[in-house]
Amino acid sequence: MSRTPLHPTREQIELPIVLDCLSDPIRLAIVHQLARQERFSSELRCGDFSGLSRKSNLAYHFAKLRECGVMQMRVAGTNRFLRLRREDLAARFPGLLDAVINSADKDADRLQLLWLDPVDAVRDNVLLEAGSDIP
Repeated sequence: MSRTPLHPTREQIELPIVLDCLSDPIRLAIVHQLARQERFSSELRCGDFSGLSRKSNLAYHFAKLRECGVMQMRVAGTNRFLRLRREDLAARFPGLLDAVINSADKDADRLQLLWLDPVDAVRDNVLLEAGSDIP
């Protein structure tokens, strides 16, 4: 049995499902954070989102985002790495992801979306992949 999670193809991504998925505040915060850190690193670990909710609840939200086609999950050892499917979403719905992220940026304080420093998350990922302990 493969440990690689299933992802919809580009053609299988549907607008109503994406919009419904992004209507949840926790999932919106996950997408917002993934977008904020893209300039530093293309991926974050699942554990980087532990400030949002409990592990089991986050696993549910990660699965929803993966199943609707908003993000991709990669398994490496015991870690799961997440990234936005920006190219696929832009091909299917031009401008949608940027509009959602820009709106979330404007409302970040009200929505309490600024909870993780992307520089720290990237530093932790680099140290983890190098086999170093995170200070």
